[in-house]
Amino acid sequence: VDRKKDMIISGGFNVYPTEVEATLYQHPDVMEACVISVPDETWGESVKAVVALWPGRQASASELIGHCRARIADYKSPRTVDFVAELPKNASGKLARKVVREQYWVGASRRVN
Repeated sequence: VDRKKDMIISGGFNVYPTEVEATLYQHPDVMEACVISVPDETWGESVKAVVALWPGRQASASELIGHCRARIADYKSPRTVDFVAELPKNASGKLARKVVREQYWVGASRRVN
């Protein structure tokens, strides 16, 4: 169960980030994943995954997107994937989803989420 503010509404479909993240965590190269909404001119919001891989591992964006599409509905799968060395965390060690999301909404004409 996600917080309502974290839910992504893409083309009228509700996408819950934790479901997509759980699917990404099934991939052997994924150490950490954060699924967020990003602005999309057509759909309002689009699904983006920001991923940190295990040291020494390699995976492509298309590989991770294909991994998700094989396991969950197409509309829930990330449209894009960004790779980072480490995802930001708050003081209690939890993933700072808002910090990750903010950089993609800078300059957006319409703030959906």
